[in-house]
Amino acid sequence: MILSIDQGTTGTTCLVLDREGRVQGRAYSEFTQHFPRPGWVEHDAREIWTVTKRVAHVAAAHSGAGLEGITGIGITNQRETIVVWDRETGEPIHNALVWQDGRTAEACRALRDAGHQDAVRARTGLVIDPYFSGTKLSWLLDHVPGARRRAEAGELAAGTIDSWLVWNLTGGRLHLTDPTNASRTLLYGLESGAWDAEMLSLFGVPAAVLPEIRASSEVYGTTDGDAFGIELPVAGIAGDQQSALYGHGCCTAGEGKNTYGTGAFLLVHTGDRPVPSRHGLLTTAACGPRGERAFALEGSIFIAGAAVQWLRDGLGIVDDAAQTGELAASLASNDGVFFVPAFTGLGAPHWEPEARGTLLGLTRGTTRAHLVRAALEAMAFSTRDVVQAMEADAGVTLPALRVDGGAAANDWMMQFQADVLGIPVRRPAMVEMTARGAAGLAGLATGFWPSPEAFQEARPAESEFVPAADEGGRAALLAGWRRALAAARAWAGYSE
Repeated sequence: MILSIDQGTTGTTCLVLDREGRVQGRAYSEFTQHFPRPGWVEHDAREIWTVTKRVAHVAAAHSGAGLEGITGIGITNQRETIVVWDRETGEPIHNALVWQDGRTAEACRALRDAGHQDAVRARTGLVIDPYFSGTKLSWLLDHVPGARRRAEAGELAAGTIDSWLVWNLTGGRLHLTDPTNASRTLLYGLESGAWDAEMLSLFGVPAAVLPEIRASSEVYGTTDGDAFGIELPVAGIAGDQQSALYGHGCCTAGEGKNTYGTGAFLLVHTGDRPVPSRHGLLTTAACGPRGERAFALEGSIFIAGAAVQWLRDGLGIVDDAAQTGELAASLASNDGVFFVPAFTGLGAPHWEPEARGTLLGLTRGTTRAHLVRAALEAMAFSTRDVVQAMEADAGVTLPALRVDGGAAANDWMMQFQADVLGIPVRRPAMVEMTARGAAGLAGLATGFWPSPEAFQEARPAESEFVPAADEGGRAALLAGWRRALAAARAWAGYSE
């Protein structure tokens, strides 16, 4: 069997998969979130390792085979969180700075004001933002006493969470990462496939501190018997969204997936070439059929499931998210009610940071069902906007959209998504696509699956939602959504 470690922002999930792709063992545990100041988010990297090691052993035991029945280990992880540790002792010099951490906002603004944005986007595919690892790593080197001197002398190691886990799994023998994680640091050249000297200089990061970049599917080495309890091949690594893309079987140009969470992450594979975006999307590394380096466009929708959470927790008009599909279906149409859930501004492809949540078309006949339906429809409309931007950037047309995440369980929402997109929406029976992707990468490297086709044949069953709306009805809905967006933007730009 294959052990897949899915190290997330609030906890670690481990799955044990057999050759048919069935889950034979599963375990999960949360770990502590630290908020030392407003806007600062940290994790104790030592706790992450302790929790991950324990959960891996529990999942293997639940599989009935134990660790002795494991052929290889795959790792997927929260992508932009950064750790710095002592190469000699393995002790972190500070808590990990989490992808949500915003302490480098002023530093990012200064870099943008100095005119570096275009060069950074051209070389890395990213924008200058605290979200990414580069400025967080620089902050650690500048604010932990002696850290910069020690990093330049080669005494410290840094990396995203995959690097930290591999270091600990192998007893400190391996310091490495893969292209999908490296491409989220602001330090990786998309064209060169290596750490970019110009970006290292710009962000003040010495090359000596960084991990080696290896393929996403490769036997890197074995776990350390003392550290992990047994020697097993460590054989696959991918950042969480790219791992989910691979788990869905989207590994050639024109295939895409959307993960509906608090926000939504939509990735479309662009094949073996990085595609620059003209619509505010990110260009990032992804995995080809055998885990080889490939590329994708990524768009983030700031508010997706969070809109339903607001209806539940803020307004109290639903008790549970599971009610939303039934309420939406109780209406024959939206009756002209639209909701733009721009609580924190509009993300891709509109990029209006001053926009705020806007409800339009209300009448005395508006009920809570209309508000619920408008929130679900907004997720689908926002997804369509990003898909259109991606298709325009990449010059491809998606044949179907694969989905996962909380809202993907809502049948009404998935049918509406298919109607709005005009293409099928495919939802797998297995929800842990992120863990499945990492398992596939490790399974290919170890020969557990002899070919990419063999891995994809082990894909779980899917439900397919086929577009049923007529073109006239779709056009009317989209026209209403565009009016609602215009109203939200007008509010953002309004002045006396």
